[in-house]
Amino acid sequence: MTDNKKREKAITRTSIIGICANIFLAAFKAGAGLIAGSVAIVLDAVNNLTDAFSSVITILGIKLAKKEPDENHPFGYGRIEYFSTIMIALIVFSAGAASFVESVKKIIKPTQPDYTIVTVVIIIVSVITKLILGHYVKAQGEKYSSDALVASGSDASFDAIISASTLIAAAVMYFCHVSVDGIVGAIISCFIIKAGLEMMLEAFSHVLGKRPESVITGEIKETVNAIPGVLGTYDLILHNYGPDSAIGSLHIEVDGAMTANELHTLTQKVQGAVLEKFRIFMTVGIYAVDNADETKKTMREKITETCKAHEGVVNCHGVYIDSEEKSISFDITLDFSIREKQKMCEMIREEIGQIYEGYSLNVNCDTNYSD
Repeated sequence: MTDNKKREKAITRTSIIGICANIFLAAFKAGAGLIAGSVAIVLDAVNNLTDAFSSVITILGIKLAKKEPDENHPFGYGRIEYFSTIMIALIVFSAGAASFVESVKKIIKPTQPDYTIVTVVIIIVSVITKLILGHYVKAQGEKYSSDALVASGSDASFDAIISASTLIAAAVMYFCHVSVDGIVGAIISCFIIKAGLEMMLEAFSHVLGKRPESVITGEIKETVNAIPGVLGTYDLILHNYGPDSAIGSLHIEVDGAMTANELHTLTQKVQGAVLEKFRIFMTVGIYAVDNADETKKTMREKITETCKAHEGVVNCHGVYIDSEEKSISFDITLDFSIREKQKMCEMIREEIGQIYEGYSLNVNCDTNYSD
C-alpha cells in the first residue's frame, strides 16, 4: 500500500470513529438535557452533532483531494482538504453563534433545570469519552498531516472541558439553588465560536501560502548538505498543494571546477534524495564557488563577514567574483523584521564597495522564505 493510500485510509477510519462516537454522545446528552431541562447540555449535544458532520466533511475532503491531476489542475486537488477544514470551521462557528443567542435568552428569562444523578453520570461519561477521542483523533491528524483531524481532535479535547463546565452549573444549582445554566451555555458558545475562528484562520493561512515548518526545511537542507559535492544549500522555497503534496526549488553551492556532466549528476542526486525522503520534487539551481583561488576565497569570506555583521541578515551566499571584469555579485537573505530591505541592501553594497573599490557590485536582496 502506498503512503498516500495509507494516509487516506487512516484519515477515513479515524473520521468514522469520530462520527460514531459523536452521534453516541449527542444522543445521550440530548436525552439528559431534555430530562433535566438544561439548555447547556442540549447545546453541548448539538455541538457533538456538528462534530460528527465535520467528520463527514473530512472524509469527503480527503476523497476529493485524491483526484488525479488534470489539464486544468496539473498540481492536483490536494488543497481541497484546506477548504474542507474551512467548511468545518464555518459549521462550528455557526453552531457557536446559535448557541450563544439561545443562552442569552436563558439568561434573560432563566428556567430551573432539574439535574439528576443519571444526568451527572452521562456528563461524566461524555467528558471521559471526549478526552479519549480527542487525544486519538489529534494524534492521528499529526501522524498523517491532516489539519482537519488535528482541528477535530483539539476541538474534542476542548469539548471535554466545556462539558465538564455543565457539572459546575449542576453543583451551583444543587448547593446554592441558583440557575447559572444560561451563563454556562453562553461560556460554552464563546469557546465554540473561538475554536471555529481559529480553525478557519489556520486553513486560510495554508491557502494563502503559509511559511513551511522550520523542522521540515531544516531536515531538507540537512539531507541535501549531506550529499558529497554540495557545499551549501540556499533559497529553499516550498509550494504547498495539499498536506501531502508540494513542489519546491533550492540552490546549492558547488565547486566551480565541476564539469557540466558532474553538475548534472549531482543535481539528479539532490532531486532524488529529497523526492525519496520527503516526496517533494525540487528544481535545483547552482552557485559556483572558486575554491582554488585563495584571493577570491579571502574576498568571499570578507564579504560574508561584512554582511552578517548587520542584524537581520540571515545569510550571504552565491558570492561570485570576476577578476577580469572587476565585478562582484552576491545574494543576501534578510529577516522579515527588516522593514526597509532595499535600504539595508544599499547600505551593505556601499560598505562592500568601499572595501573593494573599482569593482562593480550586483547585490540581490532575497526573501527569507524558510529558516
